[in-house]
Amino acid sequence: MDVGSGSGYPSSALSNFAPHPFEIDGVKCNSMEGFLQSLKFKNEDMQKHVCTLVGKKAKFKGKKKKWWNTGLLYWKGKEIDRFGDEYQVLLDHSFVCLSKNTKFSKALVFTNNSTLTHSIGKNDKKRTILTTQEFCKRLYEIRGVLQKYISDKE
Repeated sequence: MDVGSGSGYPSSALSNFAPHPFEIDGVKCNSMEGFLQSLKFKNEDMQKHVCTLVGKKAKFKGKKKKWWNTGLLYWKGKEIDRFGDEYQVLLDHSFVCLSKNTKFSKALVFTNNSTLTHSIGKNDKKRTILTTQEFCKRLYEIRGVLQKYISDKE
């Protein structure tokens, strides 16, 4: 199942462009794309604003930021090395926060045991702040947790 905003349900609902509100570290986000693009901005007020954006508005807000020159991203006033472990921890945390959104979680569980891909994504960490591998790995991990939770309740 190829995850993307132009696909049918449930893959479109798993896209970073999908309007799934969630909160991370006290900051309200309206989509995962908004959160990810906000990491390119050092200014915390601008970060909060970008977190409210959805889809293409979010993507294009951060598109011209040349973060790859330094590899530095930012979250709540702190510099984070895109290539470091701390960044991976932040990605894990953000997807756990997103998983609290019922529509996102239902769509993810609905994929059952389908193989998840993201053909529109990039694989080079120097060219994207979320590689296809980083994205799909987190979807699989969260889906596993959700499926276990559901089976434990039955």
